[in-house]
Amino acid sequence: MKCPFCGNDDTQVKDSRPTEDNSAIRRRRMCLNCGARFTTFERVQLRDLTVVKKNGQREPFDRDKLIRSMQIACRKRSVELDRIERIVNSIVRRLESSGESEVPVSTVGEMVMEALLQLDQVAYVRFASVYRNFREAKDFTDFVQRDVSKLEDDL
Repeated sequence: MKCPFCGNDDTQVKDSRPTEDNSAIRRRRMCLNCGARFTTFERVQLRDLTVVKKNGQREPFDRDKLIRSMQIACRKRSVELDRIERIVNSIVRRLESSGESEVPVSTVGEMVMEALLQLDQVAYVRFASVYRNFREAKDFTDFVQRDVSKLEDDL
């Protein structure tokens, strides 16, 4: 593993343990060149996922981008980061086990919407406002009256 501080290729693992949800191995490392310490996470990756955007553009699936977008939706809400991590882990596992290497962005978006509705309704509406491209206040009221009521009935 390359040291993020000095770029040296020779680092040593000092401690390894599973994460709380057993979805990754947390490794504490030390650079033998500069002595800096850092943490890495090792996860099982079943396949390389590619997200197909609405315009047809393809880009590699970015787990961190998904976490950031959920964190933005949950900003100033009482949602812990580890709950977001568990949701993202679940979404990634579902996508990887689907058997498809190319996933439409709409599939990812709907999975996030479903998870946020159960997690925090305000975060759900925030995410939806960006995902569904709300233009004016009326879009919010229409969405809440139509979609949130319908989805709550399904739960």
